[in-house]
Amino acid sequence: MKRILLVMPTAWDAKQLAACSGLRERFELVWAEPADADCPASFDPGAFVDEAVAGRWGEIHGVATSSDYPGALLAGAIAARLGLPGPRPGAVLRCSHKWYSRLAQRECVPEATPAFDLLAPHGRGTPAIGFPCFVKPVKSAYSILARRIASEAELEAYRASPRLAGFFDEYLRIFHRIVREMSDLDLDGRWLIAEEVVRGQPVTVEGWAADGEVELLGVVDSTCDPETGSFLRFDYPSGLDAKVQERMGTIARRAILHLGLDRSLFNVEMFYDSARDRISIIEINPRMCGQFADLYAKVDGTNGYQVALALAAGERPTPARGRGGFAAAASFPLRTFRPVRVERAPDARDVRAAEARFPGTLVWNECASGDLLTDFESGEDGNSQRYAVVNLGGADRADCAARLEELRSLLGFAFEPLAGSRA
Repeated sequence: MKRILLVMPTAWDAKQLAACSGLRERFELVWAEPADADCPASFDPGAFVDEAVAGRWGEIHGVATSSDYPGALLAGAIAARLGLPGPRPGAVLRCSHKWYSRLAQRECVPEATPAFDLLAPHGRGTPAIGFPCFVKPVKSAYSILARRIASEAELEAYRASPRLAGFFDEYLRIFHRIVREMSDLDLDGRWLIAEEVVRGQPVTVEGWAADGEVELLGVVDSTCDPETGSFLRFDYPSGLDAKVQERMGTIARRAILHLGLDRSLFNVEMFYDSARDRISIIEINPRMCGQFADLYAKVDGTNGYQVALALAAGERPTPARGRGGFAAAASFPLRTFRPVRVERAPDARDVRAAEARFPGTLVWNECASGDLLTDFESGEDGNSQRYAVVNLGGADRADCAARLEELRSLLGFAFEPLAGSRA
């Protein structure tokens, strides 16, 4: 039995791993905290890596993580120091740093790389690509602080935002240290990137790299709110034409090989503009997507965590295809778009009852009765606050949506709009 160090555990890990059959007979999982959500700005990444290498968690045979930041960077550094299978930290960092990632994309897949430009966080410089454009920090998470900017005045206001300054100084403090102490990159996270506005069907292409070869796990379609752009659901398998998906796979393979990522899962966010028959890369994430892991199991028969642990153990993943119990699977982030007080949230018994209603269902409740859901700015998209996630399988997409409505009733969330909020 191989001992796998699970670095910076995320909210997805426990439920997803419990849903995987046969793991306990093959792997002993060692949970290396702090958890992804509890990592303080004062965290010392170098000391964490040193402690792991010195045996704080005992002898380990592999390192895995579903944490984007800083978990993926730390896992790569630990694996490299111990000579274990895993991505080299330099490759992980170049995927994670949006400026260096875009430079690499422009070299290997120029046809799928939107126009972009580097911006200093202060001053009055404007992007060479012009307006409108999307502006965001060169290192972020989800869509935090990603804004559509239409003019120099809007860009100036964005740069002057106290939240942006706090993001650079607090949230990215660990990233700055990693760049300074563990890499030869010239630019840390205190920069902005401006990118061409692209449109189309958003998808996530997920796969893995092993020993110089790149394989695909699946393509997941995203559905967004038309007004805010907030993610409303994710569906597997994709409804895009098979030839388009094949082109996306080719683009992902070329980019991952060029960036040098190996012994790692990855997910590449893309847009497909059918009117122009154009595929555009939005970003490359050098880690698994924990939220989607069971969607592949529901349709194909293999959970993404099974692939991640096989890679960490030095094995070659052999995922099943078409052997799941469902023809379709979906992940539904449940959101509020206005400030509310949580009158009632489900307890553990309610969650278990909902999960038992439809076999394979997984529910992550992210609020408690009495909570105030008002902090949209620190959420995923700046326009909403997520309060739960429901993953389930069905006969098709309509069946998945119908099952979700039944589960909503079983979970019993109830909210009270706060005074002054929009209906």
